[in-house]
Amino acid sequence: MVDRRDIGSWLEGPPKSNKQNWPGERLGRPESGKGSVARVGRRLIGLVIDWAIAILISRLAFGDAQWATLTVFAVEQFLLVGTLGYGIGHRIVGIRIVRLDGSWAGPLRAIVRTVLLCLVIPAVVWDADQRGVHDKAAGTIAVRI
Repeated sequence: MVDRRDIGSWLEGPPKSNKQNWPGERLGRPESGKGSVARVGRRLIGLVIDWAIAILISRLAFGDAQWATLTVFAVEQFLLVGTLGYGIGHRIVGIRIVRLDGSWAGPLRAIVRTVLLCLVIPAVVWDADQRGVHDKAAGTIAVRI
């Protein structure tokens, strides 16, 4: 015979112990401070700064060429994230791009992340840990420094 406790378990949803209290908790990241997941607002400000820098450089170097801004942005992201772990905007707002274990992202992950970031759609779709599709595909995460 079916007991009420058997039915109630699936009606109540997943066990409370699996509940995530903050972005990055299940990845072993602290709730706040150094090493915590960089929130969307901080990342968006960094992106706007990087895009503004790309516009400035492309206008000065290439004039009104439509392809120039995206190219400058992509080169900046690839070179700086691949070598330093952050773009200029990231650095200003205090975030770094790292692997899930906290080590350096490296050039291969930086190129995957940059290509997907330039496609825009992956960057605006994120999970409970606030990792965009571009970060998930590259195996990276944006953390506070």
